[in-house]
Amino acid sequence: QVQLVESGGGLVQPGGSLRLSCVASGTIFSIYTMGWYRQAPGKQRELVALISSGSSTNYADSVKGRFTISRDNAKNTIYLQMSSLKLEDTAVYYCNVKIDLVAFWGQGTPVTVSS
Repeated sequence: QVQLVESGGGLVQPGGSLRLSCVASGTIFSIYTMGWYRQAPGKQRELVALISSGSSTNYADSVKGRFTISRDNAKNTIYLQMSSLKLEDTAVYYCNVKIDLVAFWGQGTPVTVSS
């Protein structure tokens, strides 16, 4: 059974930093592309960043230069280092993996950027 568990969200001031973690279990995650998505209140879920099995990365334009996605295959964990946070980064952040065209999601971790 595939499970994704996110952690690390919280309340942070504009300009601050947070690191999100997603621990995966249930399959060999090192062979899959994994990603972070976010959903702000009243908005659709959107892609934040992807990391391939070979650690190639892609970012949404809105977070380029501020966020860094990484993975530790030995720990079945991916991370999202978020810096220079803005009010508009406020959202619930979700970890994702697609296996055989089936998307799996974690429960999400909320990030609130507020002064």
